[in-house]
Amino acid sequence: MARRCSTRLRAGFIGLVLLLFLAPPHSPGTAADRLERFRELARTRLAEAEAAGGEQAQSLYREIYALLDGEIVESLDSGSVFASEGFLQDRLDAFNEAWGGAALQVSKAGPLVVGAFRLGDASEANSVRVYGSPRGEGRLLGSLHREANPTLHQLPAARGKSQLLVAWEAPRSGRGTTPVWVDLIRQEGDGIGIAWSTADLFGGPVQTWQYAIHGAEVALRYELQYPGWVPGCEAQTEQEDLYRYAPARQTFVRVRRQLHAAWHREAHAAIDRFFAALRADNGAVLRELVPDARLRARLPADLALEPACNATEGTPPATLSLAAAVGPERHPWTLTFQRAGAAWRLVAAAPVIH
Repeated sequence: MARRCSTRLRAGFIGLVLLLFLAPPHSPGTAADRLERFRELARTRLAEAEAAGGEQAQSLYREIYALLDGEIVESLDSGSVFASEGFLQDRLDAFNEAWGGAALQVSKAGPLVVGAFRLGDASEANSVRVYGSPRGEGRLLGSLHREANPTLHQLPAARGKSQLLVAWEAPRSGRGTTPVWVDLIRQEGDGIGIAWSTADLFGGPVQTWQYAIHGAEVALRYELQYPGWVPGCEAQTEQEDLYRYAPARQTFVRVRRQLHAAWHREAHAAIDRFFAALRADNGAVLRELVPDARLRARLPADLALEPACNATEGTPPATLSLAAAVGPERHPWTLTFQRAGAAWRLVAAAPVIH
């Protein structure tokens, strides 16, 4: 009985010693103070600041991120298990619980710690923040902000430099597309930089119908805006690109491009030529696109295309009917184009009789 008791005491003593040695060198209550302050801000000011916007919101976001930065940097300086991804995520989960609208996630990219922080649905406060200890002391190396929700995707290092992909997803549009940005973030000296971005390729977010990131591949299927394209209409031309990371070039390159419903853009290229020729009274082009001389003679010079969805017949469509209008009063007309081989020709045009 005495031996059993002695064994328990010895085990308890060893556990206490390990706890003391493994405990992070924080000032007492520092982490708890940050969590309590975050809880207070979330409870009393966050919703109000998001509604007000402007400097009031920015001031609050700066304070919130100072708390989150302090939590991660302190853990990095503590080292050992306290700098691990699992421990950091456990700490951030306590902040997640304090504000139900937040989604705070961390991931390791080599020696770097990367946080994808969402404080609201596609809020301007959302941020990707990168931390490290390039000179033996933990600090924030850089941050990125977009009005979208960030998700992290792992990539192998590039010639010793840590990197990863960030997909930013904004709320779905009224016509069903999802605005998306994809950024390749790479370590640059003691900071970070964007090594590649779809924002540079598309001049902003890609209006995707669907997208996917698998390993080192990014697939985007998105809408194309061309003459005759109308928001919200079905069966319009879409484009799908596949980008793959090329280690030798340390960037993503496009390896495939595919058009869906390409006929619609082709048809409207001919239709756009038709209206341009009508405005310019270009007889040669009109004879090409409107073979029937009697139909050409009936066409008003001020006939103009209306922004409306087209009616089609056939699969793939061989007949396309579209809305047009004449004069300042916008008297409605209907035009019908038919495919002849690879070309589209106007075969009927008439005013709409009420």
